[in-house]
Amino acid sequence: LGLKQVIPNPWVALKDKYPAGTVIHGPVRNVTDFGLFVEVEEGIDGLVQVSDLHWTKEVKHPSELYKKGDVVEAKVLGVDVQNQRLSLGIKQLSVDPWQVIAERYPVGSKIKGELTSVPDFGVFVRVEEGVEGLVHVSQLSQERVDKPSTLYKVGDAIEAEVLHIDKQQRRIGLSVRALKKTEERQEMENYLKKEREGAKFSFESILNEELRLDREETPETSDKRKGGNP
Repeated sequence: LGLKQVIPNPWVALKDKYPAGTVIHGPVRNVTDFGLFVEVEEGIDGLVQVSDLHWTKEVKHPSELYKKGDVVEAKVLGVDVQNQRLSLGIKQLSVDPWQVIAERYPVGSKIKGELTSVPDFGVFVRVEEGVEGLVHVSQLSQERVDKPSTLYKVGDAIEAEVLHIDKQQRRIGLSVRALKKTEERQEMENYLKKEREGAKFSFESILNEELRLDREETPETSDKRKGGNP
């Protein structure tokens, strides 16, 4: 005999009641090394795995963000009726920043950030919370750099140009060298533009002055301009 078979299995109806994408609120029932157990309804807990807690922050243990009793909001990722498992995700409530990172920082744009690490192969720059870019040692200067630590230390502010973005690998390539070249080119273009505008202004001023004199000219002033006697 079985007593539980007398009542309907709640997991059978759970898939229809909480389809993927449904947002639920519930208290954290337990915090483990691999995630959080959240009460969806009485007798039914869902699991938020540690990898589904945050898009960019490296969470070593769920207790860094949550504790037992906290009320959280999560999205249903799926229901496994046979194994009686309900998968939840907290990071899925927001957009993955790496999906829009190219729009925020297009190739060729300038960023300013703080150095988070200075290994021998380059420097890591915090572009925004949870997002870092790498300036390879070959892109630190127009001169050869053998050891980045001779130029920078953790905490320094740095400006660099975005070279490329790999959303799949979650990597941003940056360059201090390219930024300096871009700024030098812009300075030269601005200088030449001012020179051209100045030359144009001078020519137009002379021409306008000549035309004005011609309009105001009398026979006497004409002879004076030409060097003749009145």
